[in-house]
Parts: sequence; structure tokens; C-alpha cells
Amino acid sequence: MSEAQTVHLTYEDGARAVELARESVESYVLHGQREQPGSMRDAFYARTGAFVRIKSTRGRGRLRGCAGAYRGKDQLGHAIVDAAIKASSGDSCQTEIEAPELPNLNISVCIVNSYTLTNDPVADLELGKHGIAIDAGGTHGWMYPTLPLELGWSKEEFLTNACRKSGLSPLAWQDEDTMITLFEGQVFRERHDGGSVEAL
Repeated sequence: MSEAQTVHLTYEDGARAVELARESVESYVLHGQREQPGSMRDAFYARTGAFVRIKSTRGRGRLRGCAGAYRGKDQLGHAIVDAAIKASSGDSCQTEIEAPELPNLNISVCIVNSYTLTNDPVADLELGKHGIAIDAGGTHGWMYPTLPLELGWSKEEFLTNACRKSGLSPLAWQDEDTMITLFEGQVFRERHDGGSVEAL
């Protein structure tokens, strides 16, 4: 089904993943440095993909950064750090995150458990369970698994918006030449009230 190492994080692992992402964002934004994972939990040595998503807690909660990959050759701990840095940089949402924003950010991490190429995305896609990665004509893009639940999207709307985000025509997901990969992952995020991390 996939090349990813099968990995399942405990709640404690997930909480540490979010903490590591937060530390990495702060280290990059405040000091321009790459955080080192340090002594990692056992699960963090698995070689799998990870995504980090950063939203503002102010106003409408706009997206401030999102980065990562569903395929990972690096150990998970390093994949989280790299995704957090990229999500904080101008490469993600055009503007770098700045120091005054740090207290007003909500950070979530998606750890990829598995992924599979699909020829029938509408049939195979399970909303809330799968994220989408799209490849077509040298263009690549992806979307987080929790998005359709947050925004009330149908399967078709999820696929259409993933195509738009990738710079493709909205219905590119129907083309035979378009490669669509569904990835499953565990999502952990900071609570909006500043409490402990929650598993979604």
C-alpha cells in the first residue's frame, strides 16, 4: 500500500510532536536557527512523512503556514522540524511569521501513517480520514485531512479545492493523467484555550 514505515503515535508522542513543532517555529522565528529534536521518543525514529499547519488565533483564524510531505526519507523528528521551519517561512503563505505573532498561533501536526495511489478518488476518499496529494504535469500540491470537516466540504469540493491549491484547473482530479494520492495520518493540535494538546 505504501512505502511509509507504519507508525502509530501514542497521545504522549503526539503531544511531543506538537511541542517540537512549536519549539522549531519559535527557534526559527526568534533566532533564525534550526531546532534539534534532541533525545527523541522511539516513534520519532520512524521514517515517514509529516505536515505542520499554523493558523492565527486572531480574527477569522487565517492560515499562516502549512508545509510538509506525505513521503519521508528522514526520521520523523527531523521531518517535523523541517516542516515547521518551512511553514514559518515566506515560502508557505508569502509572508514570514514574525515574533509578535508567536503567542497568537495555533499549531497542528499530521503524522502520516500510510498513503496509497487511487484511480477512483471519490470512492476511496474518506472525509476526515484522508489528506490529498495531487501531481499533474510537474505541478504538485496537497491538502490536510481535517480541512473538509472544518469547512463542510463534500468529497468533490475537497478534490476541486486541492486542484485549485495546486495551480491546476478545478476539475483536474477527473483527468486520467492526474495522479491522486490519499494519505492517512494522525492529527494533533494545540487547544485554542491554551490547554493540553488534543488528538483529532
